[in-house]
Amino acid sequence: MSRGTLVIVGAGPRGTGLIERIAANAPELYAGSGLSDEGFDIHLVDPHPPGAGRIWRAAQSPLLWMNSHAEDVTMFTDETVTMEGPVRSGPTLHEWAGIDGSTFADRQLQGSYLRWVHERAVADLPDGIRVHHHPRRALRIGGPREGRQQVWLEGRPRPLLADLVVLSLGHLDAELDDEQSDLAAYAGEHGLVHLPPDFTADSDLSALAPGEPVLVRGFGLAFVDLMVLLTEGRGGRYEGDAYVPSGREPVLYVGSRRGVPYHSKIGYEWTGDRPPLPRFFGPAEVDELLARPGGFDFRRDVWPLVEKELGFAHYHRLFDVHPERTSVAWADFEEKYAAAEGEAEVQALVASAVPDPADRLDLTALDRPLEGVRYGSYEEFQEGLRRYVERDLSRRHDPSYSPDLAVFLGLLSVYGQLIRLGGVPPWWHGFFSYLASGPPGPRLRQLLALSRAGVLKFVGADMSVTAAGGVFRASSATVPGAFVEARALVEARLPEPTVGRARDTLLRELHADGAAETPDGLLRVDPADGRILDRNGRPHPRRFALGPYTDGRTPGAFTRPRTGGPAFRQNDATARAALQFLGALAGRAAA
Repeated sequence: MSRGTLVIVGAGPRGTGLIERIAANAPELYAGSGLSDEGFDIHLVDPHPPGAGRIWRAAQSPLLWMNSHAEDVTMFTDETVTMEGPVRSGPTLHEWAGIDGSTFADRQLQGSYLRWVHERAVADLPDGIRVHHHPRRALRIGGPREGRQQVWLEGRPRPLLADLVVLSLGHLDAELDDEQSDLAAYAGEHGLVHLPPDFTADSDLSALAPGEPVLVRGFGLAFVDLMVLLTEGRGGRYEGDAYVPSGREPVLYVGSRRGVPYHSKIGYEWTGDRPPLPRFFGPAEVDELLARPGGFDFRRDVWPLVEKELGFAHYHRLFDVHPERTSVAWADFEEKYAAAEGEAEVQALVASAVPDPADRLDLTALDRPLEGVRYGSYEEFQEGLRRYVERDLSRRHDPSYSPDLAVFLGLLSVYGQLIRLGGVPPWWHGFFSYLASGPPGPRLRQLLALSRAGVLKFVGADMSVTAAGGVFRASSATVPGAFVEARALVEARLPEPTVGRARDTLLRELHADGAAETPDGLLRVDPADGRILDRNGRPHPRRFALGPYTDGRTPGAFTRPRTGGPAFRQNDATARAALQFLGALAGRAAA
């Protein structure tokens, strides 16, 4: 009898998590079926080392950090995860590494943790399940829906034959969009530098010359990496709250749609009871939305539920821990809040019950803090934005504002429901990351030091970039009439994970072969187990996909302990589906 074969394309954290779930579920679904003597083969396809993968590989600057506390990073399930498979506990990053839980570990250390998790998961597989690593890129998948799949690898004349294929590709490179293509062409014609969206650690920054102005579009985590590599990475250093330049730094002019950096990571621990979530956006609401014959619109039908859920988390914490900052009893407020319909009615209730505007949740103001704000000069704006960042740092490290942390927990709860709902627009992921997945506080303190040293300058909100007169020009309505010219432009953000523009030929071939995508370009998968859907909505019986390029994308790269872990639930469902399929296949072959 021939051995079954599972091919996993992508051996980073998601592929490692899938193997961990296969090891956890195999005793019930495969080894316990009497088929363990035959077993099956797992082929891992990834040019980078298993476990760490591309993003967490050892070969990158030790100056680059994770943006999560070490105690908030785990690769192991716990009893809060809703799944069919068994819980198999294991250490968080800080427990494994023996470091303080509040440490922001560097990515090399996280890569070591991931390699250890991978080795442990492989060791936990039952006898008969063997793992093989192919340090190559997968180019395309072929084969009939009901037959063995063919996975073609770079540099190999014959394909791997697979009974099942799981794509766990992680972050993807992408072809330039129309605007980026025009800017790149202009740069080529005029001897300028244009660096398109990329994983910053992979970008060649050598063309950014010392002392020269560089326009930077993007103010999220990719920008933070760029900031580090072009300052400390070029020999600068921090002395207290001051930055001492090396003289090799360019001058960075940074702007974005919001014009401000992502909010700082919260710098205190949760105490007391958590808000009872979900409250207004849970399984029942998702069921009702999915049952609507005409479908649903995210802005019209979903967003009001999200707003109400986040508001509930915020005010539950405020009334519970700081009742002196409210003017009514929680029971009265909760009853009226539940009955309130529409944003205006909620705002009126909150205004009557929460005297200080600083204690009220205003998602619109949080999302666009520079909306309608104008400065008379760049110098005034630099000082104004430094004050904004200082206030954010102060609030995010002050437990008297712990309703902010309750909103973070609400965001995690909401994301778990949205994954099941599907059809979530990418802007939601950006909004989530801006509020909940920003940089460590020390990075924003470094940003302030760089600003005071003149190495970093702020452009403003809705940053516009044009190419004319042989240079790039940036402007913003935040400082009317002002502009900056430079011979270099960096798009400081990850490439959009769209199927149609993916540089990865594997996904492009899948797309051409009929795999469905959302209107925003994400690969559509069955929310039950991750099977890839075709354009008629049919799940492929032998192809699965997990990760940020799918419409089942999950919040953050890693899971915080005891938060339900949607990625764990997905990994478990896919692992169980794969084991059941391979077990049934082996049973038929034996018969």
